[in-house]
Amino acid sequence: MQKGSLVMAIIWMAVISLVLFWLPLAGPLLAGFVGGRTAGSAGRGLLAAILPALVLCLMLMAAGTALIGLPVIGALASISLFLVIVIQGFPLLVGALIGGLTV
Repeated sequence: MQKGSLVMAIIWMAVISLVLFWLPLAGPLLAGFVGGRTAGSAGRGLLAAILPALVLCLMLMAAGTALIGLPVIGALASISLFLVIVIQGFPLLVGALIGGLTV
């Protein structure tokens, strides 16, 4: 495990979140903590927590625009999904911040 790797931080967060999905608050918090420590700093930890959600939302925006033909609908769906993911991933963000600060 390379210290300060953004890609490894994203992978650790995803794997631990999937393994500990049955712990509603502690699972994402622990995943964020490990990912934040792996990222190497608080800013990189938060980036590792938000970047997958942002990529997913951009893909949804492109797919929504291509299927419907209206960019406004694709953008609206993308923004609403991003807000839902960030609100649901709040413990992950807090864990990433704490983990990044403890490095």
